[in-house]
This record gives sequence, structure tokens and C-alpha cells, in this order.
Amino acid sequence: MTRAGATRLAIILFGVVLLEILCRADIIDRMTMIPPSEMLVAIWDMARSGKLAREALSSFRNVAIAFVLAVILGTVFGVILHRYPRARRVLDPLFGSYYAVPFFAFYPLFVVIFGLNSIPLIVLGMLFSIVAVIVSTLNGIDRVPRVLLKVSRTFRMGNLSTATMVVLPSILPHLFTGVKLALAYSFVGVLAGEFILASSGLGHAIAFAYDAFDNKTMYGLITFTLIVVTLMNMGLQGVERRLLRGRTR
Repeated sequence: MTRAGATRLAIILFGVVLLEILCRADIIDRMTMIPPSEMLVAIWDMARSGKLAREALSSFRNVAIAFVLAVILGTVFGVILHRYPRARRVLDPLFGSYYAVPFFAFYPLFVVIFGLNSIPLIVLGMLFSIVAVIVSTLNGIDRVPRVLLKVSRTFRMGNLSTATMVVLPSILPHLFTGVKLALAYSFVGVLAGEFILASSGLGHAIAFAYDAFDNKTMYGLITFTLIVVTLMNMGLQGVERRLLRGRTR
């Protein structure tokens, strides 16, 4: 484990222990929050009953599809947009204010268009995460060494060959920044959509537990989601470090 990883783990453990003490000492009211140990017990109970798997599989499937679509379409659109500076100058201010738009308000409209199924959730998650990939792709291409592009022209490589064999390998470090953000935003988009109108999924279960004042289930599901997203991001960071190490060599 790296020093940064050990420091990060120590901070998390300190926060968990402090929260446990504050809850056990009734400094934090149990109607507001339950101790972290009870959150873990709630996760275990839901896992044994099968409830956790039922709710999580639906959400994870939608998140995975939205995430993959955002990464693929965002990367392709970023590469294409970089070739048209005028269009980029028009869209850059829109990218800067993109996340100020309340996309969740469009979820009922997506339900009307696509029906009450998983497609509106996937579209919402993709729209919420795709701009992070586009912006990171554009920033990465801006930093591609000009000599590499000159070499590609010298060898008379086409646009597709240049993009796949020169540009994409060069922008991987920047692209991974967008990928990590896209993963988090996909979860936010899908789970927030499930809060509003879905009939299944982690977001729906959390909202139902909140309305029923079932803090144990609500905080258990929230903690489970945080753990999964954190582990996924740590996995992406590990892949990113290996790629960077290989580039350095």
C-alpha cells in the first residue's frame, strides 16, 4: 500500500470511529444517524435475506450501461469535436455550465418518451456523466505532443488510425480522470432517478426506507453504495497507476 493510500485509509477509519463514538454517546441523535457498526449489520442482514442483491443488481446494471455509453460516446465526441475549433468555442461555455442544469427534472419526460422501464434511468445516468468524459478527452488531446501528430502524417496514417494508435494512447492519463468522474456521476444520475419514479433499485429502496423512518435500512444501503463506489474508484486508480508506470518506463 502506498503512503497516500495508508493516509487515506487512516483518515477514513478515524472518521468511522469518531462517528461511532458520537452516536453511541447520544451526541448524535439516533433518529438522525445510527452508528456505523449498525450500518454494517444492516448490510449483512439485507445480504442474507436477498433484498440487497435484488435492489443492487437492478441499479448496477443500469449504472454499468450508462457508464460504458458515456465513456464510449464521450470519447468519440471529444475526438471529433477537437477537429472543429469553431464548434468547440461554441460548446465550451455550455460544458462549463452543464452541471447547473437540473437534469433530474427531465426524468418524467424520459418516462413519457421511453416508458416506465430502465431506459430513462440509463439515459439520465449517461447524460449526467458524458460531459466529464468529453472535457477530459479535449484536455488530453490539447496536450498530445505535436511531434507524434507529425509522425502520423509522415506515415500517411488516416484519421481513424491516428485517433486509435496515436491520440488515444497519449490521452489515457487525462481520459482516466473523466472515466473516474463518469463512474461517480453515473451512480448519482441513476440512483437519483430511482428516487423519483422507479419501482426498484437502490435509490428506490433508500427513498422508501426514508419515508418509512427506517434508518437502519436507509443508512445500510447508503453505506453499501459508498463502499462499492469507493472500491470501484480505487480499482480505476490502480489501473491508472499501472498505465502511468508503463508510460514512464
